[in-house]
Amino acid sequence: MNGDLLVATQLSSLFPAAQATSISIQTRRLNTPLPSVDDKTFSAEHASHSVILHTPTTGTLLLRVLHGGLIIELISLSSDIQSIRFIFPSAVLPAPGIFLWETDELHILAATVTGSLYRIVLPVNVNNALWRDATATASISEYLIKNCSDTLEGLVHAHGTHCVAIGLPNGSLLRLETEYSGIERSEEEWTETIFQAGSFLSSLTSFLPLSHSNSGAMQIISMATHPWPTDIGNIWSLSRDRVLRMWKPKLGCVVAKNLSGTSGRETSPVPGSKPLLEPQYTTSLRVFTVQESEDQLYILVFIPSISSPTFGGTFHLLVTTYQDQIEEVGTFAASKNTARCNLQDFMVIDDVLYTLWDRRGQSMVEKTLLDIETISSSEGLRAPVWSGATYAPEVELTPAYLEEVLLGQGSLTEKFFDAIMRPGMFSTLTLRTAIDQYTDACLSLPGIVPPLQLTMNYPSVAENIAAVVGCTVTLNRDPQTGALQYKNYWNALKRDWEGFIARCREIERSARWPLILGAQGEGEIIVVERERVASLVYEDLPIHIHRILELDQRITDNTYDLLGILWNLSYKAGTPMMLALEERLVELMHQEIAFPFADIMLDEARRLKFQEAFDSGEVSWLTGRLQSVADLDAAVRTCLDVIGGCDMEVKREEDEAAALALPTSNSEWFRGLTASYVVTTAHARYELCLCLMGLLFFLAEDLKGWDTSLLAEVFAVFRGVSTLRYISRQPSGTSTKQPTDDTSADDVASLLQNMQVTRNRSAHSVPTYSLIHRLVAQLGLPALDVRGAAHRFIDNSGLLQSISPAVATRAEVLFCERLRLMGYLNAAREVVSWLPRTPGASYVLARIWLNAGRADDAALLLEKLAGAFGPENALSIEDREALQQVLPAGALFDSPFSFYLYIASLFKSSVLQYQEVNFTQLAISCAPPGTDTSALWLTVMKGYIDLGLYDDAYAAWSSIPSDAQKRESISLLVYKVCENNWVNHLMTFNFSGFANEVEDALAFKARNVDPRLQPSYSRILYSWYLHRGDYRNASLTMYQRARKLHALIANNPALMTTLADEELEAYTISMNALSLADSKTMWFMLPGSVETEHEPRKRRKLARHIPDNKFSPGKYDNELVQLSDIQYDYTLLSIQLDLIRKEPSLLSSNEFLLPPESIILRLAQANRFNLAMATARSLKVDMTDLFAHLTTQCLRLSQDPDAVIQEDTSDWLLTDKVSSWPGTPADRGWRYLRQSLKRHDSGETDFKYTKIALEIVLSYQSSPPPPWLVQTLEEQHHEYLIRISLRFGNLEYAIDHTLSMIRKADSHFNRDSPKNAASTWLPYTLIDQVLAAANEQEPSPARLSELRLEVSNRVKRLQKLGNLQNLQR
Repeated sequence: MNGDLLVATQLSSLFPAAQATSISIQTRRLNTPLPSVDDKTFSAEHASHSVILHTPTTGTLLLRVLHGGLIIELISLSSDIQSIRFIFPSAVLPAPGIFLWETDELHILAATVTGSLYRIVLPVNVNNALWRDATATASISEYLIKNCSDTLEGLVHAHGTHCVAIGLPNGSLLRLETEYSGIERSEEEWTETIFQAGSFLSSLTSFLPLSHSNSGAMQIISMATHPWPTDIGNIWSLSRDRVLRMWKPKLGCVVAKNLSGTSGRETSPVPGSKPLLEPQYTTSLRVFTVQESEDQLYILVFIPSISSPTFGGTFHLLVTTYQDQIEEVGTFAASKNTARCNLQDFMVIDDVLYTLWDRRGQSMVEKTLLDIETISSSEGLRAPVWSGATYAPEVELTPAYLEEVLLGQGSLTEKFFDAIMRPGMFSTLTLRTAIDQYTDACLSLPGIVPPLQLTMNYPSVAENIAAVVGCTVTLNRDPQTGALQYKNYWNALKRDWEGFIARCREIERSARWPLILGAQGEGEIIVVERERVASLVYEDLPIHIHRILELDQRITDNTYDLLGILWNLSYKAGTPMMLALEERLVELMHQEIAFPFADIMLDEARRLKFQEAFDSGEVSWLTGRLQSVADLDAAVRTCLDVIGGCDMEVKREEDEAAALALPTSNSEWFRGLTASYVVTTAHARYELCLCLMGLLFFLAEDLKGWDTSLLAEVFAVFRGVSTLRYISRQPSGTSTKQPTDDTSADDVASLLQNMQVTRNRSAHSVPTYSLIHRLVAQLGLPALDVRGAAHRFIDNSGLLQSISPAVATRAEVLFCERLRLMGYLNAAREVVSWLPRTPGASYVLARIWLNAGRADDAALLLEKLAGAFGPENALSIEDREALQQVLPAGALFDSPFSFYLYIASLFKSSVLQYQEVNFTQLAISCAPPGTDTSALWLTVMKGYIDLGLYDDAYAAWSSIPSDAQKRESISLLVYKVCENNWVNHLMTFNFSGFANEVEDALAFKARNVDPRLQPSYSRILYSWYLHRGDYRNASLTMYQRARKLHALIANNPALMTTLADEELEAYTISMNALSLADSKTMWFMLPGSVETEHEPRKRRKLARHIPDNKFSPGKYDNELVQLSDIQYDYTLLSIQLDLIRKEPSLLSSNEFLLPPESIILRLAQANRFNLAMATARSLKVDMTDLFAHLTTQCLRLSQDPDAVIQEDTSDWLLTDKVSSWPGTPADRGWRYLRQSLKRHDSGETDFKYTKIALEIVLSYQSSPPPPWLVQTLEEQHHEYLIRISLRFGNLEYAIDHTLSMIRKADSHFNRDSPKNAASTWLPYTLIDQVLAAANEQEPSPARLSELRLEVSNRVKRLQKLGNLQNLQR
């Protein structure tokens, strides 16, 4: 019959400290000293005391005392609620109590060393919420104990919510009582009573043989009361002098009974004396009742043996009588397995005594039936029948085992790291504490610079260990030869890792120290250790047999004798041979089975030389033992049933209350226990199966006579067990459960309160589970006990259901797919590598490659799977079911076409365009007749565009059967080609029949995209038009670009220096393109032009005969642009840019783009006359002001040439041409003016520039103007000369010009007879004005008489001519 087993899970992995809710507790006591933590402990997170509370309302709760008594942590083992921590101002005395009051309040009573008694009340919420809102609803009250001086010492025992007893060091009992009426009461008063050990019936107790020579003999080391709730207020205590006392509420100590030692079984070190018990507070007595006599109270007291080598101590059973007397019922000894062990706790449940022993740092639970009648009737000390339970044999990382680990494949660091990271090997707390101690030790080494790895922060403990351990080991060179000393390096690295592992083992040994026993439900036993919580469960058959074989015991059931023989075979083969066998088997199972199993085993056995590992005597013995097996075939099948079997029968409870008392599937602790059980049974099954494989190697010569199906089943079971063992050894990553609250300042406060900030170099705020734990949680299987849940998980995984290694069952493939979906790609890849390459396994492997980023490998496998779909596939029933299970919707695709489309969607979701395009093309190639493939070709085109394969994209576009789809998608192709700078290829594409769409797409971008951005669609469209000989549209495109740039500059003057050159370039290209057009068509229409405030010139627009109802605001006529217009814009912008470069301050003004007139004026003022005249001529701007300024400069040169020379005259006086002229600077200046007037002034301008020059000269000086200046006007404008002379008061000049005018007219009159009256016209009114002005002047001008004579003669001649004409009529 199977025995009991302990399985445990680590609390630090399920309930990380950083995730707990922390509440700080204040004290009203003054001058409280600061708390201190004992640094001698391995970790402050290791509990020193624990309490278990189980009720139907709250489930199972665990209270732990941490950090040397400064923190009390409350954990729910029955729900997934976060733990809560209470931080006390001083250390808590052992041991606090926890109770449920009236089903709605959870009470914690704790006394501190400073003499404060705290009551913490947590309202219990419904739906297992418990203390979820404890920070807002918790009630904390403090009572200052009066009978306390400075510090309070002793053992605290809480007897319900109303009574607390404190055993003082002198043997007295301090009893505190109160009447609790509910959380609404703000203050509560406690009554204190001190009872002395001899205060009552001292005359009776004085006769007891007590030795008071030792002052600590009466120290109370254990107290007990009747389990709460109860109305029995008595308290029982045990002191160091082995005296049991009963204390009544108002009377104090009413009875004391001395418990004698067992002289027959224990030897006393000093004859005649009774040694005192150890002063540590322990659980040495319990009070209970039995159903047969509920009115009697039984007390069970344990007295440890001091020097007995055969048992750990004696249990004394006593009963309390009606007269308040204690009578001893009997005594019985602990089992022989408890020798040199320490009892940590015991309890009585349903007449069964459960004991918890510390067996060399490990927990051991023993139980026996507590038969009171048998104990009372026995004489002397009797030995009851005990049954024990321990943990299953575990691998310890001893130096010898580490040497075996190094025999495998992989690097030293990788193998050691994998060993310490196995689930259950070391807790998260152990690893974090060890790496912190290791880092501190490395940083404290003198004389070395700490490596960077020691000062960095890491996101996880695993990464911290991998980076830090061994970082101080360096590879040195031999000082003599200079060769690298690899051997020394590897030895040093190995020692470093071994030291770290030894540190982890030491901390873990402390973490597994047992503390208390607990119970839940129907007597289910819980074992609480410092950092783990275990449960007492039933062994399954593989664990039971493996434990017996490990302990070198004999299997009582003859059915399993073969397993004992196989164990001996494995032992005699030796560890190196079994490791080699294991390696060969793993390599073999990763290959396809292509030969008979018997031939494979024979070949492998010969290669391994398995038979040579045994001597002749061992071979004979093993052969004889195997021959003793009557039916070897049946025995092997029995072994397979043991290894691969699952016990699916679970106890069914009809009582609803009992069912609720059990941990639910939502409990992380229960899942952790289930995972631990799976790990234990997987290890046992693997060890047994490996022994069975050793039998096949031993009998390799005889396997040809075996049943082939049996060999296949053996291989299939080994594959399944190996896979299960591999999964059980894998840790998982971070938890998939998201934290409920965001990180805030409260989390920082919590870390500070937990006093772990200095120790935590990285954040560990999420639970760390094993992979099995996550799988159990993911399956969500209901279970009533741990073994049943573990077996359900193994059965549901399907790993042990296969009967042939050549088949991948549906369950196995689904298990791999589940691993992949959970994100454990490495584990999924390893598991699927054990399976044959069936379609289902290949599909899962391809999905793994896809998730891992190996797209090419995934595509290769998926492309080969297409043949598995369609009506002509050749899938077997097993392969069909397995493939259906992992496909979407659980059904096969009806054709390769549908499969290819699905795979293309997978690659699309992973943003893998190349594979998406490939499978889309495959889908097109096998599309059913009549299928519209336009959308698929569009997908192919888009994929090629994203890949930058534009030639292929154009080919795909050309293959689109729908013209409408082509038109819709052509813009995408064009834009992507342009964006990726493949314009040259774009020009080579034909786009037959769709050139207009290309032009529209490019024109849209050219109109609407910022011209500063790349690609420049204006340039691309220009190249497109130019490539096709459309010069007018090419010119229009670049002109539009120039206009857009001009608008940007006008809105932002800062862009002038950067965009003006681009605008000039656009104008130049536009002019060149338009020059290539036909001379009759050197123009284009600029659509939708709008005049702006910066318009440089008046633009001409064409009139369109459009009805008035078509006009609306925002619509404008088209503009006709010719080559001269572009030249005008180019010239204007050039001179504007030149001015801004000369005067950058112009950009700060609002009118930085000066109009042409202002530009000419500025150039003239800057003495840049050549440029000003050329620009004015090009822009057709009036140059009157320019020549006025030039004339002024000439006059200044005549009067003060030095002042003018100091100015900038490089653009007129200092040019090569002007500087070569003879004469003074004034002469050259006047000559420059004369030639400029000759070049730019003529009858077309009505000689207005000459006129303004004359006016400036006359207004500037009184001397006569240059003769050439007057001569020019005399030929055409005598009247102007007369008027200007009169205006400036020069009558002599006026008379001279009048005489010249009359004589010139007379000369014409003498040569040609007048034909009409107008030919003899002269400005006689002006002449009269000259005469009148001359008559008024005194003295008269010199030539006045001459003028009068000329006028008189002309009048006479005209009269004579008039008379003659009258006569002729």
